[in-house]
Amino acid sequence: MMILKKSGALILTAVLGLTALTGCGSKDGTAEPDQKTLVVAMELAYPPFETKDSSGNPTGISVDLAKAFGEYAGYEVKIENISWDGLIPSLQTGKADMVISSMTITEERKKTVDFSDPYANACLAILANKDAGISSIEDLNESGRKVAVKTGSTGYLYAQNHLQNAEIVALSDESACVTEVSQGKADGFLYDQLTVYRNWKNHEDTTQAVFIPFQDAEQWGIAVQKGNAGLLRELNSFIAEYRTEGGFGRLSEKYLGEEQKTFKELGFTWFFDFD
Repeated sequence: MMILKKSGALILTAVLGLTALTGCGSKDGTAEPDQKTLVVAMELAYPPFETKDSSGNPTGISVDLAKAFGEYAGYEVKIENISWDGLIPSLQTGKADMVISSMTITEERKKTVDFSDPYANACLAILANKDAGISSIEDLNESGRKVAVKTGSTGYLYAQNHLQNAEIVALSDESACVTEVSQGKADGFLYDQLTVYRNWKNHEDTTQAVFIPFQDAEQWGIAVQKGNAGLLRELNSFIAEYRTEGGFGRLSEKYLGEEQKTFKELGFTWFFDFD
């Protein structure tokens, strides 16, 4: 695996910024990491991006990405498993230095945190009950329909704004939403295409996937505390170089080989493709 190297300019920037790197909860309230430890918050409940292995250790795409950044920038990385609704507060209170947790960049979230340049594209899709007769998003926006969504997700926001005729069933985690659809208690579940694909493959006897795009692609970013410009510069430089060096391609091969093949066959833009 190729080890990324910083440019001289970036090293100089890091050296000039050392006086600001004082650990979580600096004097001016900005949660910047010290030279040794970078606390990365994520909800370990979203495989293959953020999850746990058989021994209970953090694993997945976001974990690999965090470790690669640590290697690049010279930090020891500590993963903190935090529930979804606690991720942004963990930055605001200084409990974490950054969040990598499949988080969509939105204008609302940008009011409270700063985001890196995007590193992934995602479109919403529908995991539908096989007997519900769902073939488009319009089919869900009908009286009597039940739509499962994960609380606080962009699928939740889309449903609130666009599916006023349906009953919205907000649940705390992805697996509960999938169960609702699989058991016929909900007609559909709105989530990103990759997750819908994986859950459809796991429940092909009771569900079907509707991939027809019904909104513009969302972009995922890495969140940091508002005003943490130094860490943000390092992250943006890392993302650009990691992409150039093939890092996102390696993550795709390791975790998403089957999905990437299917996306190509369907003519969808690949998750990490920004060309």
